[in-house]
Amino acid sequence: MAELKVYKSDKPVAALVLAHGAGAGQSSAWMVKAAQALADRGVTTATFDFPYITAGRKVPDRAPALEAHWRAVLDEAKSTFKKLPIFIGGKSMGGRISSHIAAQGLEGVSGLIFFGYPLHPPGQPDKRRDAHLPDIKEPMLFIQGSSDTFGNEAELSALVPTLPKATLHVVPTGDHSFKVRGGAKAVEAAFADVIETAAAWMMKHAKA
Repeated sequence: MAELKVYKSDKPVAALVLAHGAGAGQSSAWMVKAAQALADRGVTTATFDFPYITAGRKVPDRAPALEAHWRAVLDEAKSTFKKLPIFIGGKSMGGRISSHIAAQGLEGVSGLIFFGYPLHPPGQPDKRRDAHLPDIKEPMLFIQGSSDTFGNEAELSALVPTLPKATLHVVPTGDHSFKVRGGAKAVEAAFADVIETAAAWMMKHAKA
């Protein structure tokens, strides 16, 4: 049984299953802050750890193992949030693996959100991770820092229009974790923009 940590919204309109990135689990500062902020905006949010994090390992498992765990988590989420439209996605690797299972075929998912899609490893633009994306039938939202070394504004701006039902929101000067130039206040404003964008997009597609 997958262990979901649920951040409940008082008046939820939707539910999001949010997966962590490769380097840190669900208890990392960004994951906790994002989940709480989304819950405050009407999106009950569930997080989880991939098995390698639970086991105390630093290196992620191979994609098939990550995908199998994502599917188990989604099954649990569907039984937990029976009356809410469910969205899936995550930060970096967590979002990418959600796109794998969506490309393989899903039911009962209203859309996907990628918080910093890892289009390629930093400095290796030819090692693309997008061949499967056109197979995804659900709406997709890519939230990307303009200076993200895993996929910058130019690269995502070229990719997203080629995908069905895909939308791109760019964070000006943002890096892979949406840190921007201009100091602490600018960073907080950028984070708020990311959360507001994600919540508004889910509200729109939850009612579709």
